[in-house]
Amino acid sequence: MSAPLKLDDETQDLLFRAARTASEFADEPVAEETVRAVYDLVKYGPTEFNSTPLRIVLIRSEEARARLLPCMVDANREKTGRAPLVAVLAADIDFHEELPRLFPFFPQAKDVFYSDVAVRDHSAKLNAGLQIAYFIIGLRAAGLDVGPMSGFDAEAMDREFFPDGAHKSLVVLNIGKPAGEAGHPRLPRLEYDEVVTAV
Repeated sequence: MSAPLKLDDETQDLLFRAARTASEFADEPVAEETVRAVYDLVKYGPTEFNSTPLRIVLIRSEEARARLLPCMVDANREKTGRAPLVAVLAADIDFHEELPRLFPFFPQAKDVFYSDVAVRDHSAKLNAGLQIAYFIIGLRAAGLDVGPMSGFDAEAMDREFFPDGAHKSLVVLNIGKPAGEAGHPRLPRLEYDEVVTAV
């Protein structure tokens, strides 16, 4: 009988078992072409009506980092200041404007399903959340460590980086090459039978 998973053990470890949420990184830059290659892979992950509402701001300049850091809670500020690359991940609440291009089989979806801003807000955040997970796994596939954080003032972040009001900050990622062994053992996870119910 063939193995239940198609990925070899080394790849499974890279993406999941050996990966950790990182706070420290090697003092090396993260190249633009690496992030582009990651996005060009993970953009194929599924979203509702192919809506792709995730928007990413890469914090590369010192000026941008100086604007970012006051938005972070105290516990996250120092490590965010040290990270080689920081990304602000947001949901575009006006994602529906792209649906005629992204879902040409049913261009009316823009108006049929998403004329209400509350519906768009919910859908944008849900589907951007899916894309955030794809992006994290893609960064790991590139051999990078990632430290996702929700500890920041989202309203301040939106004012600073998304003043148009159409984007909502969801997660900040610290990104970099591994600094060495993880500083703590793997934390426990819920087992299959605790999570999955067959009916």
